[in-house]
Amino acid sequence: MRDLSDYSQPITNLFDQPKTKTEWEKYRLTQDQVDFFHENGYLSGIKLLDEDQIRTLKEALEEVSDPKHPMHHLFHEFHSNESSDPNQVLFHSLGHWRIHPAFHDVIWNPAFLMAASQLLGNKSVRFWHDQLFCKPAKHGGNVAWHQDYSYWTRTIAMQHLTCWCGLDDATEANGCLNYIPGSHNWGLLDKPALAGEMDGLKAMLNKEQLAAFNPVAVPLKAGYATFHHPLMVHGSYANFSDRSRRAFVLNVFADGTLSDTDEPLLEGVPVIPKGEKMDGKFFPLIFEAK
Repeated sequence: MRDLSDYSQPITNLFDQPKTKTEWEKYRLTQDQVDFFHENGYLSGIKLLDEDQIRTLKEALEEVSDPKHPMHHLFHEFHSNESSDPNQVLFHSLGHWRIHPAFHDVIWNPAFLMAASQLLGNKSVRFWHDQLFCKPAKHGGNVAWHQDYSYWTRTIAMQHLTCWCGLDDATEANGCLNYIPGSHNWGLLDKPALAGEMDGLKAMLNKEQLAAFNPVAVPLKAGYATFHHPLMVHGSYANFSDRSRRAFVLNVFADGTLSDTDEPLLEGVPVIPKGEKMDGKFFPLIFEAK
């Protein structure tokens, strides 16, 4: 078995790769969708997966979530339970694209790539890192309100994008994603002292922001995705339902983003010195804008 980050192109036939500009065009977002994203900070309801792809990725998740997997050491992070509440469970990991071909190749899903490039301003796209978030039925943990870029300030400029895609139907009952529309215009907020406290971020908000703090739930059928801005305030509530909520996340940035640290950008990744371009096998160019 090999570290799949050695391959900067698809290695299976899980996703058909467009060969012509016309074939790419069928994945293009409308101008109304792009405008909605820039106004609200998110865009939901984008179909990424069919039933066979969902099934394949669920099977892959079962394999990589086993701590005894022979390639487990390739994870950048692995938390069997990241919940701050001992009565709840939140599985969270980074780096599974290096371990399983299905999670490797989903990065080259053309529906994802086209949307990502458009929402980044029609720029070339590089991969940042992936994530898995799994909330088991009846005692799944919450993900507190936060901004993704507050964890990514080791990279500049801020030209990042997050894509969240469910492997189960995500509902308000089982802890779907929630957004605060327009919060991507609030600038970078201070992080709360207790990262796992659902409403901890509210202590960092001014009166106007608190008045505008009106969560919008984003239920999604399995295989559908939601994209959001790196400053979008978002979170998800606990899962007390009888259905699990499993999802993967793809984080990307526009080509030309720089390292802003002399420390490793991810655990197990060689240092890219501060001020140098982020590239190489761990941050591959996955879509080149024409």
